Amino acid sequence: MPLHHDVVKISYRSNSTDTPHRHRENTLNTLPQRQVTIASIAAYPRSACISRGYSARYKSPLRYPGGKSSLSKFVQSIFVANDIVGGVYAEPYAGGASVALSLLFGNYVQKIFINDVDPAVHAFWRSAVSQPDELCRLIRDTRPSVKEWNRQRAIYLTGKRASALELGFAAFFLNRTNRSGIIGSAGIIGGQNQNGPWKMDARYNRSELSARIERIASLKNRIKVTGIDAALFLTNIAKKLPPESLLYLDPPYYVKGERRLYANYYGPNDHTDIAAAVGRLRCHWLVSYDQAPAIRQLYRRFHSLSYSLRYSASATSLGKEVMFFSDRLVVPTDHRPAGAVSRLPSATRQKRSSAGIAVAG
Repeated sequence: MPLHHDVVKISYRSNSTDTPHRHRENTLNTLPQRQVTIASIAAYPRSACISRGYSARYKSPLRYPGGKSSLSKFVQSIFVANDIVGGVYAEPYAGGASVALSLLFGNYVQKIFINDVDPAVHAFWRSAVSQPDELCRLIRDTRPSVKEWNRQRAIYLTGKRASALELGFAAFFLNRTNRSGIIGSAGIIGGQNQNGPWKMDARYNRSELSARIERIASLKNRIKVTGIDAALFLTNIAKKLPPESLLYLDPPYYVKGERRLYANYYGPNDHTDIAAAVGRLRCHWLVSYDQAPAIRQLYRRFHSLSYSLRYSASATSLGKEVMFFSDRLVVPTDHRPAGAVSRLPSATRQKRSSAGIAVAG
């Protein structure tokens, strides 16, 4: 199926301060685009393997604030639009790996890479793939209690002396019983006295969570788990991936990427190093961030898409994020994130504006 550049109409909200609620409709040719619909997926020559009707909601065993499960359909459509169904998908900052699992369970990919430098998160994924029976037994046999929470937290804090299974389960237990799923610094759901409106077992359905892990383990031959720094992943692993690959990077936020939310938070130089490494990649990639001016500057030569994402850390709110795309990536027009607005790199914007093509932003 040949790729092409469509001219599409996108309705978006103006970001002008004097017209905050005005909508405009523009004809754009800002990104390589294709209309990807259910019908086009059904007719797609390599899509016979795609599992229809799969829902990505709540399929990861882990909870993450600002989790990216809502982007799953968008990333699935990217695989179809770029003729890479049956390829490889990698997440250097995997966390809950919700997008990776949706692609794997839906048979959009043959293999996924789950990488997380956090030793506890890495231990969980390693255990889920290599010791699923033992991990599920711990989940089924461990009843949530404040005493157990304190014991698991002690294991997590002294993780170097624990086995991978023990550390991985401790991370899982804290993730399911802490507020917003924040493992290292959040308090217990319901408080130490368990007198809150929600109790600590509110997110700890033992049978359902065990079933999720068993399903992951059933596909273990198609999952590669690593625990290295994202920069090393980009230089040592990403460059060896086949052409039919997509990397999705979701680094710590620039503005609110503090230690409370991230066990391995970033400073400005870390963000700069990652941007430089991403710019050297030869495979398809996409990067998502909070909408910080410094981040837009680092990725200014790449196409971008602004969108809204619902968060759940401390309170449900609608956040603004931005996604950047590699040069050759075809960005579909269907299944875009909420409030999506396409943007061109600044140099390209000036050239196309002078040619009479309306550009968003």
